[in-house]
Amino acid sequence: MKQFISVADLISSADDSLSAALERHVQNALMYKANPHRDISLGKGKRIGLVFLNPSLRTRLSTQIAAENLGMQAVVFNAGSEGWAWEFEDGVVMNGTTVEHIKDAAPVLGSYFDILALRTFPTLSNREADYSEFALKQFIRYAGVPVVSLESATLHPLQSLADIITIQEHLSTKQKPKVVLTWAPHIKPLPHCVANSFAQWINAWNRCEFVITHPEGYELDEQFTEGATIVKDQNKALEGADFVYVKNWSSYREYGKMLTCDSSWMLTTKSLSDCPSAKVMHCLPVRRNVELSDEVLDCSMSIVTQQAANRVWAAQSILSTMLSGNG
Repeated sequence: MKQFISVADLISSADDSLSAALERHVQNALMYKANPHRDISLGKGKRIGLVFLNPSLRTRLSTQIAAENLGMQAVVFNAGSEGWAWEFEDGVVMNGTTVEHIKDAAPVLGSYFDILALRTFPTLSNREADYSEFALKQFIRYAGVPVVSLESATLHPLQSLADIITIQEHLSTKQKPKVVLTWAPHIKPLPHCVANSFAQWINAWNRCEFVITHPEGYELDEQFTEGATIVKDQNKALEGADFVYVKNWSSYREYGKMLTCDSSWMLTTKSLSDCPSAKVMHCLPVRRNVELSDEVLDCSMSIVTQQAANRVWAAQSILSTMLSGNG
């Protein structure tokens, strides 16, 4: 595995199917959860650089722990606050605020580390630029070592793998559980990364009935949602749900805009009356009593803490594949 930026990177050969590759990583992650240090020597003498252009809690700490479980040394660099301002565009005259070009910085980082992991973020002002994943691709182009996405402008693959692991742990004997991704209100426009990524991974897993519900104008990019059922009525969408994933995102069509902040979309126990046994998920951080009510977050339906804890095993599965050269 030379890079990990989306679910497609799980495929290891031409004979591999996406669903089979994903299932393999789910089982690998659960193996590490049962025995975190079984491959403690795999990363001996290796270093991973965790480069953050934006803040992090779960992604940073879970990836550090995963690396250490494999015997790697993890070094964190908060580029947004600790480093020079980077220039990503080619051919630019650097007479402005940027100090160092990524052509120069990325190869140096590549010489320090065996794996580079990078978190970028969208501007939410230029859809074409954000969805081109230019900054992430420049790192891949110039670093010379495998690159892991710790969240990008459009996707959050380690989060999505952890989400699938968590659902797997709670699957009943039901043949096709119903999974609902529901939009939630927020105080500001948020990126599409988590919603895009969850839709992409659930569709690739192909083991669930998948429904997305949101107000008018919040349709996601169809390249990620194709195969899902889109329902604009949240109550109808939630009927009979086994898993409910709560997440805010801004408009894709009117890019980056917050078209509504309808508080009736916040999930409460009343909202869940037609799916009383559903498990409720959120990637965190969550704004309590804006996106999700206290009564839901603090009840037995909520599996958000387990979901966050599984970030370690998701990262460990990916890093072990890179280190072993099996992907």
